[in-house]
Order: sequence, then C-alpha cells, then structure tokens
Amino acid sequence: MFNSFGEIFRFTTFGESHGRAIGVVVDGVPAGIEFDEEFLKNELARRKPGKNRFSTQRKEDDLPEILSGVFEGKTTGTPIGVVIFNKDQKSKDYSNIKDIFRPGHADFTYFHKYGIRDYRGGGRSSARETAARVVAGAIAKMILKEIGIEIEAGVIEIGGVRAKNEDFEYAKKSEIFALDKEKEKEWIELIDKAREEHNSLGGVVKLRIKNLPIGLGEPIYYKLDNGLASAIMSINAVKGIYIGNPNAHKLTGLENNDEISKNGFLSNNAGGVLGGISNGENIEIEVYFKPTPSIFKPQKSIDINGNEVEVNLKGRHDPIVAIRGSVVVESMAACVIADMLMLNMTRKIGNIKKVYSK
Repeated sequence: MFNSFGEIFRFTTFGESHGRAIGVVVDGVPAGIEFDEEFLKNELARRKPGKNRFSTQRKEDDLPEILSGVFEGKTTGTPIGVVIFNKDQKSKDYSNIKDIFRPGHADFTYFHKYGIRDYRGGGRSSARETAARVVAGAIAKMILKEIGIEIEAGVIEIGGVRAKNEDFEYAKKSEIFALDKEKEKEWIELIDKAREEHNSLGGVVKLRIKNLPIGLGEPIYYKLDNGLASAIMSINAVKGIYIGNPNAHKLTGLENNDEISKNGFLSNNAGGVLGGISNGENIEIEVYFKPTPSIFKPQKSIDINGNEVEVNLKGRHDPIVAIRGSVVVESMAACVIADMLMLNMTRKIGNIKKVYSK
C-alpha cells in the first residue's frame, strides 16, 4: 500500500534509479478505452532527462514496454503493466558518497528508517521513479479525454521571478514549459547562471484542470482538494501547494468569497473546490518546488558513523526540478481526477439504475 496511490483508479510503482528498470501497474482502468501508445510515449518524452541543458544529462530513451492489460489497441479492464528499462546508469558517480549523507537529500532519513541504503542516485527516493507516475497519468488522461476534461501545467516562477502572463498554449511549446513568453529569456538566463555556478534554483508550477463536472470529491477524508494535495505533495522536491487564489490569506471574507449569478460564479478564488467538492469552475493550483539538492559545491555533512566530512558530488543533475516536475504534476492530478470520477459514480442511486435497471 505504501507504494500505491488511489482507490478505484489505483497504481503501484516499482524500481530504483540505478536498478534494471522502473515500472508501474495500473489497476481499475475501465475496459474499452482506446489505448494511445504514441500519446504515452509523448508524455514520457516531455519528462525524460537529457533533452536540453535545463535537465540532467542522463540519457534515457524512456520507451515503455506494455506487459499486460491492453489487447488490439484497447484496455481490457485488467491491470495494465508497464516497464521502462534503465539504459544510462552511472553508479560509479556515487561511489564516493556511499557512506556520506548528501545535504538536502533523503539519504539521511532513508538510512535511519531502513538501516540500509541504496546510494546509487538515491535509489527509490530518486526522481527517476516519477517516470512511472507519468505512465499512470497518461493512462488517466486517456480516460479523461473520453469526457473532455483537460489538464495543463506550466512554470509560473523561477528563482523568485514571477510571470505576469499565463499562456498554457505557449507553455506546451516552450523548452522550459514557460507560461510567460516575456519572462522566458530572463528565466533561462537565471538557470544558466545557476548551472555555471554549480548551483540550482527553485520554481513554481501552475496547474489548471478544465471542464470538470460539479460533484467530484469524497468528503470528509478524500476531498478533491486534499486528494490533489496528497498526490502532488508526494512528488519529489515539492514543498507546498496553494489551491485557488494564492493571496487569499491577505483578503477579507467579502473580497475572497466567490459570488454567484444565474450564469455561474463571478470569480474563482476558491480554485474550483468548495467543501472538498468540485464546483464546476477550473481547478487552479500553484505547486512550489525547492531547488535541486544535488549541487556541485563543497558542503558539510556527516558519514554513517557520525564523522564530520566534506561532500563533493559527482553525477548528472537538473539545475531546476520544477521544469520536468510540471509534467509529473499534471500526471498526478490526472490520476486523482480519474479516481474521483469513478468514485462519484456510486454516490447516487440514479447512476446505478442507469447501468443496472432492466
């Protein structure tokens, strides 16, 4: 259960950064969905490493191998198994820190929790695992496409420099998924400067979910907003999210309330969720990523015996996690929405009668 997510639409990931492969088993997918393998490959290509200087230079094809659950181009209703073989592991890059805790990483906590440590790129705690989540998210998006729900994301802030515009169509074409064309050049300069200085940057991703029906979310403990928060906060390097207007805490109740007319809501400070249930407006979420902890500067740390040491990292790492992380944010959101849709089907007797009444 600890490597699985979801109630009905449920996925389980497996594998390590420098193991033979990573993979995912996706369960609860309805039979008869058109399985678009090219779309799946494209989603993985958006996240994969080594595409440009803004990501780690580890070269992985990230080509999925479908093991089960698909027959003649359609889902069968049985578990969908997908594996992605690792091709470009360089475990020797980590041999110098096999007994040393890297600042900002999970090395310290994993070792103390389990008493054993896979030091090769962080093992299971590596962001390499998120490729498996993108597979699950792509399958979820195939379901959502059937009813017209759209999920999109892009970078809205890098290094403390905030976008002034939000253009999700432009973000799809931008090599850093920039929402603001006017800020893209400045952001790239900031990333290049950090990379040249062997440092890294944090960033903020904006997520938008469109065309949701009213009623998704399972109060009280699987509300739509806490389901999305749980999914997104499980992504490596995410330190916080804000649903709705990120300045709501500065407003009065009168300013923050979304008034309603016969044509719908007059604003969307709630970010599309009221009482844990979708209200029909766009879901609007900001996701805050910390700087990549793997930096090539000497840092103080300790080894597994408690001795104070200096850390000098090797390897290949992203100068900013938020860029590729935006694809993973979309994927996790898609999985939550697919799950909520299927859960919601059982909440009215009328829905059950539509299927089973003679």
